[in-house]
Amino acid sequence: MSKTVQSQSSIQLPVTPDAIPPTLLACAHNLAARHGDRTAITLITPDGTLTLTYRTFFEQAARYAHALETAGVQPHDLVVLVLQHGPDVLYAFWGAMLLGAIPSIFPFLTPKLDPHHYYASVRELVALSEVRAVISYGEMLPALREHLDGIPTLSALLDVDQLAPQGTLSGYLDRAPSRPEDTAFLQHSSGSTGLQKGVMLSHGAVLNQIAAYSAAIRLAPNDVIVSWLPLYHDMGLIAGFILPIVQGIHLVLMSPFHWVRDPQILLHALHRYRGTLCWLPNFAYNFLATRVRRSALDGLDLSSLRAVINCSEPVRHESHLAFLERYRAYGLDENALHTCYAMAENTFAVTQSVLDRPPRLDVIDRAALMEQRIAQPSDGRNGPTVTMVSCGVPIANTEIRVVDASRHDLPERRVGEIALRSTSMLSGYYRRPDATAQALDGGWYFTGDLGYLADGELYITGRQKDLIIVGGKNIYPQDIEHAINDVPGVHPGRTVAFGVFNEALGTEDIAVVAEVDTDDPAERDAIAREIRARIATTTDTMAHYVHLVDSKWLLKTSSGKIARGANRDKFLNEVLKRT
Repeated sequence: MSKTVQSQSSIQLPVTPDAIPPTLLACAHNLAARHGDRTAITLITPDGTLTLTYRTFFEQAARYAHALETAGVQPHDLVVLVLQHGPDVLYAFWGAMLLGAIPSIFPFLTPKLDPHHYYASVRELVALSEVRAVISYGEMLPALREHLDGIPTLSALLDVDQLAPQGTLSGYLDRAPSRPEDTAFLQHSSGSTGLQKGVMLSHGAVLNQIAAYSAAIRLAPNDVIVSWLPLYHDMGLIAGFILPIVQGIHLVLMSPFHWVRDPQILLHALHRYRGTLCWLPNFAYNFLATRVRRSALDGLDLSSLRAVINCSEPVRHESHLAFLERYRAYGLDENALHTCYAMAENTFAVTQSVLDRPPRLDVIDRAALMEQRIAQPSDGRNGPTVTMVSCGVPIANTEIRVVDASRHDLPERRVGEIALRSTSMLSGYYRRPDATAQALDGGWYFTGDLGYLADGELYITGRQKDLIIVGGKNIYPQDIEHAINDVPGVHPGRTVAFGVFNEALGTEDIAVVAEVDTDDPAERDAIAREIRARIATTTDTMAHYVHLVDSKWLLKTSSGKIARGANRDKFLNEVLKRT
């Protein structure tokens, strides 16, 4: 039987067990009182930089607390932030917490999203979650009013540009409206544009995570964290916002939209501010290795980096090699490449690679992995191999298990579902007792992720729930299938979506197979265009493969359902000619 793996490492500075504050508000009080003049955030924008001290930051947050209170928001009310990546969303998030309300960041409307679908998603969230207030921009308020009309629990639509510049910081910090067990904020695990599964995280759970993870990465007062990650994602929200704020660490922040358009800004921010820590999804390693002109790297120095941590997507060794090959000449240390396994349901990190050495590589037999679900070490003489990258060991106060379909422990090197138990876990899914009961059992959270343990370290092999991860975004295939099910010319219920790994980009591509009832090339082109358009508006990503087939091409299970895994294999073998 596999043994439960638990970290025994002690929590080190800057947060020790006896020094962990009871709530995030207590942290804000300490920072404003003791370190008010220190730089908290350097915000990089296309128009320049904005520097915020802790005092300025929390004073601005108090404006939002006052505006929410004036609008009738009370402690424990849910407040949705429909704001771009910038100072407003940072202030609003903490402002809601200062009042004791529960903030939640909603992805902002982009040109890739269909406005009607977007606002319909906002309405569904606001109605189902009984949201009390929505904060957005004046130009969006008419559309929001139109789509949110008639929701009885919604009491305020607030324009960020008309917030009353009142409310003192001390007036809110001295109230201490929250307790350690109260929900501090919601994170969401249902994808980039839907908030149906809100992960409730208490003040105590968040602070336990920050303490344990700070010890795992050996966080120090002179660290500098540099991030472009979206704040509606757990990696961006915790590693790229909450953790540095709570720990008094200088945060250098930029918009993900700015970074995608001009990826060199991350590198130059690391150089200019002597960044020491940075978290990236796997695709970003390939993106940075191939999308930055060499002429833009003159004088670049990355030697200050002590950890670039690969997280949120399955880790690919080839991506690390490509990144290292491109930036070794600019001071990047091979020992700075690290890994992490994380999820919103554990606030953020579950495991972290050991910083004393590069992550372990496990070369295993591909056939044994695919056919027997065994991670069998191999030297390649008996067939193709797969190089797995370790995600490290559990952080302090976190236990992990690998279990079979009956939730019984599996031996080491047997692939199964990963389960975890920790002091950083979710309280439950917001107003979703059904989902909570399904995921939590006996104090353990069952992740739906597949992996195995070897010598006490965790390796991730895939997603049990068929999740497609595109550039760090979690996309559910059933959402795509639902969106394209009624496209004219497509047989209803005869579509399937899945992910296909793109070796060049280091991330997954979306693939769709749909049965249609026409052989006319022009009609098929029109169907394919409509499918692509609907996927773009539903997921904010593009489908790489749209394959139209004749009736009865798709495979079904014995119960009559479309067999996603079998159809993916058929597509890889017959269409892409991959074995």
